[in-house]
Amino acid sequence: MIINQLKQKLKKSPLDTRYRSFWQFIHVDVALAAFLLLLSGAGLIILYSASDQNTHVIGLQAMRLLFAFMLMFVVAQISPVTLQRSAPWIYFIGVVTLILVLIMGHIGKGGQRWLNLGFVRFQPAELMKLAIPLLLAWYYHKNYLPITLKSVLMAIPIIFVPALLTAKQPDLGTAILLLIAGMSVLFLAGLSWRIILFCASLFAVSVPFAWYLLYDYQRQRVLTFLNPERDPLGSGYHIIQSKIAIGSGGIFGKGWLNGTQSNLHFLPEHSTDFIFAVCGEEFGFAGSLILIILYMMVVMRGIYITIHAQDTFSRLLAGSITLTFFVSFFINMGMVTGILPVVGIPLPLVSYGGSSMVTIMISFGILMSIQTHRKLVTT
Repeated sequence: MIINQLKQKLKKSPLDTRYRSFWQFIHVDVALAAFLLLLSGAGLIILYSASDQNTHVIGLQAMRLLFAFMLMFVVAQISPVTLQRSAPWIYFIGVVTLILVLIMGHIGKGGQRWLNLGFVRFQPAELMKLAIPLLLAWYYHKNYLPITLKSVLMAIPIIFVPALLTAKQPDLGTAILLLIAGMSVLFLAGLSWRIILFCASLFAVSVPFAWYLLYDYQRQRVLTFLNPERDPLGSGYHIIQSKIAIGSGGIFGKGWLNGTQSNLHFLPEHSTDFIFAVCGEEFGFAGSLILIILYMMVVMRGIYITIHAQDTFSRLLAGSITLTFFVSFFINMGMVTGILPVVGIPLPLVSYGGSSMVTIMISFGILMSIQTHRKLVTT
Protein backbone atom coordinates (compact mmCIF):
# COMPACT_ATOMS: atom_id res chain seq x y z
CA MET A 1 0.00 0.00 0.00
CA ILE A 2 2.79 2.40 0.95
CA ILE A 3 4.75 1.50 -2.21
CA ASN A 4 1.71 2.23 -4.38
CA GLN A 5 1.25 5.61 -2.69
CA LEU A 6 4.91 6.46 -3.31
CA LYS A 7 4.54 5.50 -6.96
CA GLN A 8 1.53 7.81 -7.31
CA LYS A 9 3.46 10.68 -5.71
CA LEU A 10 6.44 10.11 -8.00
CA LYS A 11 4.19 10.14 -11.04
CA LYS A 12 2.82 13.53 -9.99
CA SER A 13 6.21 14.91 -8.98
CA PRO A 14 7.19 18.12 -10.85
CA LEU A 15 10.80 16.91 -10.84
CA ASP A 16 9.80 13.70 -12.64
CA THR A 17 7.80 15.72 -15.17
CA ARG A 18 10.77 17.98 -15.86
CA TYR A 19 13.04 14.93 -16.20
CA ARG A 20 10.83 13.30 -18.77
CA SER A 21 10.17 16.53 -20.66
CA PHE A 22 13.92 17.26 -20.86
CA TRP A 23 14.71 14.01 -22.71
CA GLN A 24 11.56 14.52 -24.79
CA PHE A 25 12.74 18.04 -25.62
CA ILE A 26 16.18 16.94 -26.88
CA HIS A 27 14.61 13.89 -28.61
CA VAL A 28 16.67 11.19 -26.93
CA ASP A 29 15.20 7.83 -25.97
CA VAL A 30 17.17 7.10 -22.78
CA ALA A 31 16.62 3.33 -22.78
CA LEU A 32 17.68 2.88 -26.41
CA ALA A 33 20.71 5.17 -25.95
CA ALA A 34 21.79 3.24 -22.84
CA PHE A 35 21.53 -0.14 -24.60
CA LEU A 36 23.52 1.16 -27.57
CA LEU A 37 26.24 2.55 -25.29
CA LEU A 38 26.54 -0.80 -23.50
CA LEU A 39 26.72 -2.66 -26.81
CA SER A 40 29.29 -0.26 -28.24
CA GLY A 41 31.40 -0.50 -25.08
CA ALA A 42 31.36 -4.30 -25.26
CA GLY A 43 32.34 -4.03 -28.93
CA LEU A 44 35.40 -1.91 -28.12
CA ILE A 45 36.50 -4.41 -25.46
CA ILE A 46 36.24 -7.32 -27.92
CA LEU A 47 37.86 -5.33 -30.74
CA TYR A 48 40.84 -4.41 -28.55
CA SER A 49 41.77 -8.08 -28.32
CA ALA A 50 40.75 -8.89 -31.90
CA SER A 51 42.98 -6.09 -33.26
CA ASP A 52 46.07 -7.44 -31.43
CA GLN A 53 45.70 -4.71 -28.77
CA ASN A 54 46.20 -2.00 -31.38
CA THR A 55 45.38 1.32 -29.69
CA HIS A 56 45.30 3.11 -33.04
CA VAL A 57 42.50 0.83 -34.27
CA ILE A 58 40.58 1.32 -31.02
CA GLY A 59 41.04 5.09 -31.19
CA LEU A 60 39.80 5.20 -34.76
CA GLN A 61 36.81 3.00 -33.92
CA ALA A 62 36.00 5.16 -30.89
CA MET A 63 36.06 8.28 -33.08
CA ARG A 64 33.72 6.60 -35.54
CA LEU A 65 31.38 5.66 -32.71
CA LEU A 66 31.43 9.22 -31.40
CA PHE A 67 30.63 10.58 -34.86
CA ALA A 68 27.89 7.97 -35.33
CA PHE A 69 26.28 8.82 -31.97
CA MET A 70 26.38 12.53 -32.83
CA LEU A 71 24.77 11.77 -36.18
CA MET A 72 22.11 9.71 -34.39
CA PHE A 73 21.35 12.69 -32.15
CA VAL A 74 21.07 15.01 -35.16
CA VAL A 75 18.73 12.65 -37.04
CA ALA A 76 16.59 12.27 -33.91
CA GLN A 77 15.74 15.99 -34.17
CA ILE A 78 14.12 15.44 -37.59
CA SER A 79 10.41 14.79 -37.25
CA PRO A 80 8.82 11.71 -38.86
CA VAL A 81 6.71 14.08 -40.97
CA THR A 82 9.86 15.55 -42.53
CA LEU A 83 11.28 12.06 -43.11
CA GLN A 84 8.04 11.06 -44.77
CA ARG A 85 8.13 14.01 -47.16
CA SER A 86 11.80 13.36 -47.99
CA ALA A 87 11.41 9.61 -48.63
CA PRO A 88 11.04 9.72 -52.46
CA TRP A 89 14.04 12.04 -52.82
CA ILE A 90 16.24 9.93 -50.53
CA TYR A 91 15.37 6.83 -52.54
CA PHE A 92 16.02 8.59 -55.86
CA ILE A 93 19.43 9.85 -54.70
CA GLY A 94 20.29 6.36 -53.45
CA VAL A 95 19.51 4.67 -56.77
CA VAL A 96 21.45 7.31 -58.72
CA THR A 97 24.53 6.81 -56.52
CA LEU A 98 24.26 3.02 -56.96
CA ILE A 99 24.37 3.52 -60.73
CA LEU A 100 27.35 5.86 -60.37
CA VAL A 101 29.16 3.18 -58.36
CA LEU A 102 28.91 0.75 -61.28
CA ILE A 103 30.22 3.43 -63.66
CA MET A 104 32.96 5.14 -61.66
CA GLY A 105 33.06 3.47 -58.25
CA HIS A 106 36.21 2.82 -56.22
CA ILE A 107 37.40 -0.79 -56.40
CA GLY A 108 38.54 -2.51 -53.22
CA LYS A 109 38.32 -5.89 -51.48
CA GLY A 110 37.25 -7.60 -54.69
CA GLY A 111 34.29 -5.33 -55.40
CA GLN A 112 33.31 -1.95 -56.85
CA ARG A 113 31.23 -0.66 -53.95
CA TRP A 114 32.39 2.83 -52.95
CA LEU A 115 32.12 6.36 -54.27
CA ASN A 116 35.20 8.48 -53.63
CA LEU A 117 34.29 12.14 -53.16
CA GLY A 118 37.85 13.18 -52.36
CA PHE A 119 37.28 14.10 -48.71
CA VAL A 120 35.26 10.99 -47.90
CA ARG A 121 34.53 7.56 -49.33
CA PHE A 122 31.10 6.07 -48.76
CA GLN A 123 29.10 3.01 -49.75
CA PRO A 124 25.75 3.99 -51.38
CA ALA A 125 24.28 0.52 -50.77
CA GLU A 126 24.28 1.34 -47.04
CA LEU A 127 22.01 4.32 -47.73
CA MET A 128 19.50 2.03 -49.42
CA LYS A 129 19.01 0.06 -46.19
CA LEU A 130 17.08 3.12 -45.04
CA ALA A 131 15.84 4.46 -48.38
CA ILE A 132 13.85 1.33 -49.27
CA PRO A 133 11.88 1.13 -45.99
CA LEU A 134 11.36 4.91 -46.08
CA LEU A 135 9.81 4.85 -49.55
CA LEU A 136 7.68 1.76 -48.90
CA ALA A 137 6.42 3.17 -45.59
CA TRP A 138 5.63 6.44 -47.39
CA TYR A 139 3.77 4.55 -50.13
CA TYR A 140 1.71 2.33 -47.81
CA HIS A 141 0.94 5.24 -45.52
CA LYS A 142 -1.06 6.68 -48.40
CA ASN A 143 -2.94 3.43 -49.03
CA TYR A 144 -5.38 1.44 -46.96
CA LEU A 145 -4.03 -1.62 -45.17
CA PRO A 146 -3.78 -4.57 -45.35
CA ILE A 147 -2.01 -4.41 -48.68
CA THR A 148 -3.37 -5.84 -51.90
CA LEU A 149 -1.70 -7.77 -54.72
CA LYS A 150 -1.54 -4.57 -56.78
CA SER A 151 0.32 -2.69 -54.05
CA VAL A 152 2.71 -5.64 -53.67
CA LEU A 153 3.50 -5.51 -57.39
CA MET A 154 4.24 -1.79 -57.01
CA ALA A 155 6.75 -2.59 -54.28
CA ILE A 156 8.70 -5.22 -56.24
CA PRO A 157 10.76 -2.79 -58.40
CA ILE A 158 11.31 -0.51 -55.38
CA ILE A 159 12.98 -3.43 -53.58
CA PHE A 160 14.63 -5.39 -56.36
CA VAL A 161 16.19 -2.59 -58.46
CA PRO A 162 18.64 -1.44 -55.74
CA ALA A 163 19.16 -5.03 -54.56
CA LEU A 164 20.20 -6.14 -58.06
CA LEU A 165 22.43 -3.08 -58.51
CA THR A 166 24.11 -3.93 -55.20
CA ALA A 167 24.52 -7.61 -56.11
CA LYS A 168 26.17 -6.48 -59.36
CA GLN A 169 29.00 -4.71 -57.46
CA PRO A 170 29.23 -7.59 -56.22
CA ASP A 171 27.99 -7.35 -52.62
CA LEU A 172 25.66 -10.25 -51.95
CA GLY A 173 25.50 -9.70 -48.19
CA THR A 174 24.23 -6.12 -48.46
CA ALA A 175 21.88 -7.12 -51.30
CA ILE A 176 20.29 -9.71 -49.02
CA LEU A 177 19.83 -7.09 -46.30
CA LEU A 178 18.17 -4.75 -48.82
CA LEU A 179 15.71 -7.51 -49.73
CA ILE A 180 15.01 -8.16 -46.06
CA ALA A 181 14.56 -4.44 -45.32
CA GLY A 182 11.98 -4.16 -48.09
CA MET A 183 10.20 -7.45 -47.44
CA SER A 184 9.90 -6.63 -43.74
CA VAL A 185 7.78 -3.59 -44.61
CA LEU A 186 5.50 -5.78 -46.73
CA PHE A 187 5.21 -8.29 -43.91
CA LEU A 188 4.40 -5.61 -41.32
CA ALA A 189 1.90 -4.01 -43.71
CA GLY A 190 -0.17 -7.20 -43.63
CA LEU A 191 1.05 -9.28 -46.55
CA SER A 192 -1.30 -12.26 -46.83
CA TRP A 193 0.01 -15.75 -46.15
CA ARG A 194 -1.12 -16.84 -49.60
CA ILE A 195 1.27 -14.39 -51.21
CA ILE A 196 4.04 -15.34 -48.74
CA LEU A 197 3.64 -19.05 -49.54
CA PHE A 198 3.53 -18.30 -53.27
CA CYS A 199 6.76 -16.27 -53.07
CA ALA A 200 8.42 -18.99 -50.98
CA SER A 201 7.44 -21.62 -53.55
CA LEU A 202 8.67 -19.42 -56.38
CA PHE A 203 11.98 -18.91 -54.57
CA ALA A 204 12.39 -22.66 -54.02
CA VAL A 205 11.77 -23.35 -57.71
CA SER A 206 14.19 -20.62 -58.84
CA VAL A 207 17.10 -21.71 -56.61
CA PRO A 208 18.56 -24.21 -59.15
CA PHE A 209 18.46 -21.53 -61.88
CA ALA A 210 19.90 -18.83 -59.60
CA TRP A 211 22.93 -21.06 -59.05
CA TYR A 212 24.19 -20.22 -62.55
CA LEU A 213 23.84 -16.48 -61.89
CA LEU A 214 26.22 -16.56 -58.92
CA TYR A 215 29.87 -15.61 -59.16
CA ASP A 216 32.42 -18.39 -58.71
CA TYR A 217 33.42 -17.25 -55.22
CA GLN A 218 29.74 -17.15 -54.20
CA ARG A 219 29.27 -20.75 -55.36
CA GLN A 220 32.33 -21.71 -53.37
CA ARG A 221 30.79 -20.18 -50.25
CA VAL A 222 27.63 -22.24 -50.66
CA LEU A 223 29.59 -25.45 -51.23
CA THR A 224 31.82 -24.63 -48.26
CA PHE A 225 28.74 -24.10 -46.08
CA LEU A 226 27.46 -27.56 -47.03
CA ASN A 227 30.84 -29.21 -46.47
CA PRO A 228 33.70 -27.06 -45.07
CA GLU A 229 36.06 -30.06 -44.96
CA ARG A 230 36.05 -30.35 -48.75
CA ASP A 231 38.73 -27.64 -48.88
CA PRO A 232 40.07 -27.19 -45.32
CA LEU A 233 43.07 -25.07 -46.35
CA GLY A 234 41.19 -23.02 -48.93
CA SER A 235 37.55 -21.91 -49.00
CA GLY A 236 36.68 -23.88 -45.87
CA TYR A 237 39.51 -22.46 -43.77
CA HIS A 238 37.57 -19.48 -42.37
CA ILE A 239 34.62 -21.41 -41.02
CA ILE A 240 36.71 -24.31 -39.69
CA GLN A 241 38.97 -21.96 -37.71
CA SER A 242 35.92 -20.03 -36.52
CA LYS A 243 34.30 -23.18 -35.15
CA ILE A 244 37.56 -24.18 -33.46
CA ALA A 245 37.79 -20.76 -31.79
CA ILE A 246 34.20 -20.81 -30.53
CA GLY A 247 34.39 -24.43 -29.40
CA SER A 248 37.66 -23.95 -27.54
CA GLY A 249 36.11 -21.15 -25.45
CA GLY A 250 33.87 -23.55 -23.55
CA ILE A 251 31.48 -22.10 -20.97
CA PHE A 252 33.50 -19.17 -19.60
CA GLY A 253 36.22 -18.76 -22.25
CA LYS A 254 40.00 -18.49 -22.07
CA GLY A 255 39.94 -14.97 -20.71
CA TRP A 256 40.23 -11.53 -22.27
CA LEU A 257 43.32 -11.16 -24.50
CA ASN A 258 44.07 -14.89 -24.17
CA GLY A 259 42.50 -16.14 -27.39
CA THR A 260 44.98 -18.23 -29.36
CA GLN A 261 43.09 -18.46 -32.66
CA SER A 262 43.01 -14.68 -33.10
CA ASN A 263 46.29 -13.72 -31.42
CA LEU A 264 48.22 -16.32 -33.43
CA HIS A 265 46.33 -15.28 -36.60
CA PHE A 266 44.77 -18.67 -37.30
CA LEU A 267 41.38 -16.95 -37.53
CA PRO A 268 41.10 -14.70 -40.64
CA GLU A 269 39.12 -11.44 -40.56
CA HIS A 270 39.05 -11.66 -36.76
CA SER A 271 38.45 -7.94 -36.29
CA THR A 272 35.69 -7.64 -38.89
CA ASP A 273 33.34 -10.37 -40.10
CA PHE A 274 34.53 -13.09 -37.69
CA ILE A 275 34.85 -11.02 -34.54
CA PHE A 276 32.07 -13.00 -32.84
CA ALA A 277 34.43 -16.00 -32.87
CA VAL A 278 36.90 -13.94 -30.82
CA CYS A 279 34.14 -13.24 -28.30
CA GLY A 280 33.27 -16.95 -28.14
CA GLU A 281 36.89 -17.99 -27.61
CA GLU A 282 37.79 -15.44 -24.95
CA PHE A 283 34.49 -15.09 -23.09
CA GLY A 284 32.95 -18.47 -23.83
CA PHE A 285 29.27 -19.32 -23.99
CA ALA A 286 28.50 -17.01 -21.05
CA GLY A 287 30.11 -13.98 -22.70
CA SER A 288 28.49 -14.70 -26.05
CA LEU A 289 25.12 -15.00 -24.33
CA ILE A 290 25.60 -11.62 -22.64
CA LEU A 291 26.42 -10.05 -26.02
CA ILE A 292 23.29 -11.61 -27.54
CA ILE A 293 21.22 -10.28 -24.61
CA LEU A 294 22.55 -6.77 -25.29
CA TYR A 295 21.49 -7.09 -28.91
CA MET A 296 18.06 -8.37 -27.89
CA MET A 297 17.60 -5.46 -25.46
CA VAL A 298 18.06 -3.09 -28.41
CA VAL A 299 15.62 -5.15 -30.47
CA MET A 300 13.01 -5.22 -27.70
CA ARG A 301 13.22 -1.45 -27.35
CA GLY A 302 12.77 -1.15 -31.11
CA ILE A 303 9.68 -3.37 -30.89
CA TYR A 304 8.32 -1.20 -28.06
CA ILE A 305 8.78 1.95 -30.17
CA THR A 306 7.14 0.22 -33.14
CA ILE A 307 4.08 -0.79 -31.11
CA HIS A 308 3.62 2.70 -29.68
CA ALA A 309 4.16 4.56 -32.96
CA GLN A 310 1.15 6.74 -33.76
CA ASP A 311 0.79 6.42 -37.53
CA THR A 312 1.24 3.85 -40.27
CA PHE A 313 4.40 5.41 -41.69
CA SER A 314 6.16 5.41 -38.32
CA ARG A 315 5.07 1.88 -37.43
CA LEU A 316 6.21 0.38 -40.73
CA LEU A 317 9.51 2.25 -40.70
CA ALA A 318 10.33 1.48 -37.05
CA GLY A 319 9.39 -2.18 -37.50
CA SER A 320 11.54 -2.54 -40.60
CA ILE A 321 14.56 -0.90 -38.93
CA THR A 322 14.24 -3.18 -35.90
CA LEU A 323 13.79 -6.35 -37.94
CA THR A 324 16.70 -5.51 -40.27
CA PHE A 325 18.98 -4.89 -37.28
CA PHE A 326 17.97 -8.26 -35.81
CA VAL A 327 18.61 -10.08 -39.08
CA SER A 328 22.03 -8.36 -39.44
CA PHE A 329 23.50 -9.75 -36.23
CA PHE A 330 21.64 -13.06 -36.62
CA ILE A 331 23.20 -13.65 -40.06
CA ASN A 332 26.68 -12.70 -38.83
CA MET A 333 26.47 -15.00 -35.82
CA GLY A 334 24.95 -17.71 -38.00
CA MET A 335 27.74 -17.63 -40.57
CA VAL A 336 30.46 -17.54 -37.88
CA THR A 337 28.98 -20.59 -36.12
CA GLY A 338 28.45 -22.46 -39.41
CA ILE A 339 24.63 -22.55 -39.56
CA LEU A 340 24.53 -20.06 -42.46
CA PRO A 341 26.78 -19.48 -45.51
CA VAL A 342 29.44 -16.78 -45.29
CA VAL A 343 28.05 -13.63 -46.94
CA GLY A 344 30.31 -10.90 -45.56
CA ILE A 345 27.93 -9.11 -43.17
CA PRO A 346 29.71 -7.42 -40.21
CA LEU A 347 28.55 -7.73 -36.60
CA PRO A 348 26.73 -4.43 -35.91
CA LEU A 349 28.56 -1.99 -33.61
CA VAL A 350 31.23 -4.60 -32.82
CA SER A 351 33.07 -5.30 -36.09
CA TYR A 352 35.73 -2.82 -37.16
CA GLY A 353 34.46 -0.44 -39.82
CA GLY A 354 32.57 2.78 -40.43
CA SER A 355 30.00 2.67 -43.24
CA SER A 356 27.70 0.10 -41.66
CA MET A 357 28.02 1.72 -38.24
CA VAL A 358 26.93 5.13 -39.52
CA THR A 359 23.88 3.65 -41.26
CA ILE A 360 22.87 1.73 -38.14
CA MET A 361 23.13 4.79 -35.91
CA ILE A 362 21.14 6.90 -38.37
CA SER A 363 18.43 4.24 -38.25
CA PHE A 364 18.40 4.39 -34.45
CA GLY A 365 18.17 8.17 -34.69
CA ILE A 366 15.01 7.63 -36.74
CA LEU A 367 13.68 5.31 -34.02
CA MET A 368 14.33 8.01 -31.41
CA SER A 369 12.60 10.56 -33.59
CA ILE A 370 9.53 8.33 -33.89
CA GLN A 371 9.45 7.76 -30.12
CA THR A 372 10.12 11.32 -28.93
CA HIS A 373 7.98 13.17 -31.47
CA ARG A 374 4.87 11.31 -30.36
CA LYS A 375 2.01 13.46 -29.12
CA LEU A 376 1.43 12.52 -25.49
CA VAL A 377 -2.19 11.84 -24.63
CA THR A 378 -3.06 12.71 -21.03
CA THR A 379 -6.09 11.40 -19.13
